[in-house]
Amino acid sequence: MTHPLRDRDFRLLFTARTLSLSGDAVVPAALALAVLRVTGSGSALAIVLAAAMLPRLVALPLGGVLADRRGARSMAIGTDTLACAAQLCTALLLLGGHPSLWQLAAAQAVGGAASGLALPTLSPLVVGTAPAASLGRANALLGTVAGATRLLGPAIAGTFVLTVGPGWTFLLDAGSFGASAVLISCARVKHRASEDGEPAKSLRADLRQGWREVRARDWYWTSLIAHAAWNGAQGAMLTLAPVIAVQRLGGETVWIVTTEAGAAGLVLGSLIAGRYRPRRPVAVANAGLAAYAIPLTALAFYAPAPVFVTCYGLALAGLGFLNPTWSSTVQAIIPAKSLARVSSYDWLLSLAAAPLGYTLGPWAASAWGPRAPLLVAAVLVAASCLGTLAAPGVRRLTLEPPKAAPTPEKQPV
Repeated sequence: MTHPLRDRDFRLLFTARTLSLSGDAVVPAALALAVLRVTGSGSALAIVLAAAMLPRLVALPLGGVLADRRGARSMAIGTDTLACAAQLCTALLLLGGHPSLWQLAAAQAVGGAASGLALPTLSPLVVGTAPAASLGRANALLGTVAGATRLLGPAIAGTFVLTVGPGWTFLLDAGSFGASAVLISCARVKHRASEDGEPAKSLRADLRQGWREVRARDWYWTSLIAHAAWNGAQGAMLTLAPVIAVQRLGGETVWIVTTEAGAAGLVLGSLIAGRYRPRRPVAVANAGLAAYAIPLTALAFYAPAPVFVTCYGLALAGLGFLNPTWSSTVQAIIPAKSLARVSSYDWLLSLAAAPLGYTLGPWAASAWGPRAPLLVAAVLVAASCLGTLAAPGVRRLTLEPPKAAPTPEKQPV
């Protein structure tokens, strides 16, 4: 099997993705510190984060339609350029003095919209640049980079924010997006399936066609429900676990170690996905994702810190394995002409479920204590992920090892 990094075009995409992920990894800490320095208010930070999240959710379906219509390469270049401009504006605002809250929120709203438009382009770009026989390994490499940046991001962010300040950190992120746009513009991407002869469709018709592709496959929509439940449970975990770790498990260090263990688990799971290709990929990956119920249960009963940290790291390894395995399966089965639209629904459900966890977890904990929402989240994760095995499509879907084929001619899209 040809290693995907031997292909020039995938190398360009891989480098572009590595740069943009590395830049983004340092932004959360920089944004939090910048807003707190300007306003001194946690509520203000929530406003800025919401200003970025809402445009991202609205833009996701549109991004899928535009990527399928105009080509993922063109969309990726445009969205990277837009994200570069948004982060550059944020950097200039912070370096220039004392920006107002609405200015920071507006810049992050533009960045959030760019992110929503960009997310559906990744899967078509991988299909268009990586050799067909190496899609699994290509997705695993990208998953490993995502985990590694999460592992190193907090340390890099701390170094930058404390030495040069949050403004220069946003300037770094803007530079990473600019470099990503240049690299992708140099890549050649295989043409997708032609739709010549078909009448032009409205935006609504394109969205409905993408949704029909989702509904037609029980393995896909049942898995989306499970993945949304997982993201909602993670939202509850990320809001409740830091408090429990500080108050009952040993202090702030426990939570820092937990987050690092989770990032290491993501890397480990991605590496395993690059080597191990189960014959029934969706069934195996969803079963592994159900392991997130274990750290939720351990936290609910205030398990000792080493037990909780270990459980959390292993559970995130399940996520690290699922991401590239799921991407490779979707890329192999979903028609190329609809791939970006279908991916946008995946991202939409996943991102929309997380804020529900952020909101409902603390609310339920204030009413009944943290154990109740954590156990409910554990049951939902286990039931939804393992419940997908009841779908005939999940049990029957098999993928044979890919066979090498002549590489089609690549042209800019």
